[in-house]
Amino acid sequence: MAADKVEMTNIIGPVLRIRLGRNERYPVVRFVEKTDRSAVTLSIDESMDATTVIEAAIKALDSESAIEAVNVEGIGAFEIDSVDEKSQGRIAGRVMIVTGAAQGFGLGIAQDLAKEGACVVLGDINIGEAEKQAEALLREHGPNRAMAVAMNVTDLASIQSAISETVKAFGGFDGFISNAGVVKAESVKTQPAKDFDFITSVNYRGYFLCTQAASQILALQHKACSNYSSDIIQINSKSGLVGSNRNGAYAGSKFGGIGLTQSFALELIEDGIKVNSICPGNFFDGPLWSDPDNGLFAQYLDSGKIPGAKTVEDVKRAYESKVPMGRGCTTPDVMKAIYYLIEQKYETGQALPVSGGQVMLN
Repeated sequence: MAADKVEMTNIIGPVLRIRLGRNERYPVVRFVEKTDRSAVTLSIDESMDATTVIEAAIKALDSESAIEAVNVEGIGAFEIDSVDEKSQGRIAGRVMIVTGAAQGFGLGIAQDLAKEGACVVLGDINIGEAEKQAEALLREHGPNRAMAVAMNVTDLASIQSAISETVKAFGGFDGFISNAGVVKAESVKTQPAKDFDFITSVNYRGYFLCTQAASQILALQHKACSNYSSDIIQINSKSGLVGSNRNGAYAGSKFGGIGLTQSFALELIEDGIKVNSICPGNFFDGPLWSDPDNGLFAQYLDSGKIPGAKTVEDVKRAYESKVPMGRGCTTPDVMKAIYYLIEQKYETGQALPVSGGQVMLN
């Protein structure tokens, strides 16, 4: 679509979706070039700004009782599915975007969100694997419950494109979980600057770019309905709360992420957007830690981070012994924190530890 068409779609879809929602459940508002449905006409022109478009859309909706579609001359049509009142779950009727969702923590988060009633958008640079996982969720939960989008969190245009695809498919979204992250552990004495830059680009700059792009749509939805609120949640790390020996680039990017969270929270609350971080302990069973070639256990063994360790299992046992609860963090542990932050309307700018007692706030 042309740039102005994309811009108008990104305004009209979210406004229709939020204005037609009920009890924090929202219809699927799907963009199509043409529709055979009975449609309300929305007249706009290129001179109209976002505020004027919102006002026109609200007026068009208020003039009809039951709306199947909205036709916008020169743009296309928006087909509107009725609000699903029957689906069950803690976030039924909402749309959630998860970055880094093709595997590991991100995939586990997406799967649980779908189980709890959400329509889930799996964003990942590995679009092939993301599509495979989205198809599995569709088979399990039914139509409109999942989709995959190609997303490189270090590239603003890629993020914006993924968000536009989400708006075309669903009309908008209600939560953005910034999970994508990388780590390359090495001593500050030897780590190449390119590795430091890569980690910082994904973990720190990527979170900034994702929030910048996601907040545009979320703020529009709040403008369309002042009672509407939404969430941006960064999956940070316990390393964002306490330094990490021979892993300074990663810890630094995560410390910085918490600074961004606090700053974003102060600014975006006027748009009804809550911004929080979750700081999990080590997810020992996931590929980040357990991949036999590039996982952190293998990296830490090679870098000599654990004195006397001769095998990957030695490194794992050493890390488990540091956790008062004696085990690594799991996806269910993180999901409880995610649902808490979504459901708690009076919390923003927080860094919530989920570390089995390994890191405690002062």
